[in-house]
Amino acid sequence: MSEVARAVARLADLGDPGAREFFVGEGDWPFRGFLVQVDGQLRAYANVCPHKRHPLNLAGDEFLVPGAKLLRCASHQALFEPESGLCVFGPCAGRSLTPLECWVADGEVFVRL
Repeated sequence: MSEVARAVARLADLGDPGAREFFVGEGDWPFRGFLVQVDGQLRAYANVCPHKRHPLNLAGDEFLVPGAKLLRCASHQALFEPESGLCVFGPCAGRSLTPLECWVADGEVFVRL
């Protein structure tokens, strides 16, 4: 997919802390990504765990550890820092999620793929 910017969510629909999955493209294999906001800091990542290339979530927008400010891979329980994407626990410790450039304009969150 060539580099393109897309509106993927409304900022008002994302909690703090909060996370939201998004898809870009159609068919059987659209691009999967997710947004995460913690302490007012918004980040976007490709929804791919560096361990086994699975999506981090198994259902819906379940990315954040309840009661904590960490992202979790539901398949292997790896934990990631939301501000950097760095894995701090689990089978891919020391590796990072793939970051995506994101910004807010007129209340919409845009991501560059």
